Amino acid sequence: MTRDSAADLLVLHSVRITGFADTPVIAYRYGLDAAETKEMLHDAEARGWVEHTAFAGSGGWSLTETGRAENERLLAAELARVGGADVVRDAYREFLPLNALLLRACTDWQLRPTAGDRLAVNDHSDPAWDARILDELAGIDRALLPLADRLRGVLTRFRGYDTRFGAALARARAGQGAWVDRTDVDSCHRVWFELHEDLIATLGIDRHAEP
Repeated sequence: MTRDSAADLLVLHSVRITGFADTPVIAYRYGLDAAETKEMLHDAEARGWVEHTAFAGSGGWSLTETGRAENERLLAAELARVGGADVVRDAYREFLPLNALLLRACTDWQLRPTAGDRLAVNDHSDPAWDARILDELAGIDRALLPLADRLRGVLTRFRGYDTRFGAALARARAGQGAWVDRTDVDSCHRVWFELHEDLIATLGIDRHAEP
């Protein structure tokens, strides 16, 4: 049976997986009340777990090193409590080869090597090149479905990765290429980055120590 996470865990974890975001975005990530989220962020700030930075008329929250450690402590305790460690570890092992495919697809979306320049920018003038990449993303999308289903069977906070990825891919297939790799929209790449961060945070893995 899937289980819900505590609101204070979700607030801290939302900061972790979004990387840098303001209060409304953090609240929206898990459907939390904005006022309560703001209060919990200020409590976390007082504990030294998050910090707010403002520049150029905008601002957002990010985790401190202490906050990252606290986030991982809470996630580990939650995972042990629900008995889902084996499921999440198996999902992570299945995720890794898909991650390599996703990274390659995004690189190919950005670059299209030529005889004289292996780092030539993809100007999207070759429909066959782009169609191949979209087909590869569709294969990743299909593989993500059962993986995401098992994860949300452990914890409800894992919900949405498959539907968000599918929605981004549909927009890319409809001609909105930004939905493949842009970071300022809920693109395939952004959704995938969040899932990756979610898995390594949940399992306490150092991203730089990955195979």
